Amino acid sequence: MKVTVDQDKCCGAGSCVLAAPEVFDQRDEDGVVVLLAPEPAEHLRAAVREAADVCPAAAITVDEQA
Repeated sequence: MKVTVDQDKCCGAGSCVLAAPEVFDQRDEDGVVVLLAPEPAEHLRAAVREAADVCPAAAITVDEQA
């Protein structure tokens, strides 16, 4: 799995951080997503999928083939 984020799309809702705090964080100054683990460990993958699903701005892309 490979994860990418589009910081320009991010609205700072923080849903991704709540779903997968080991993979996502937010910048202090504006709340925009920060990707901590572009290739998350197996045990984090379900949480990453959930984070992508709940992102209101659709700023998270998950490539399952990578």
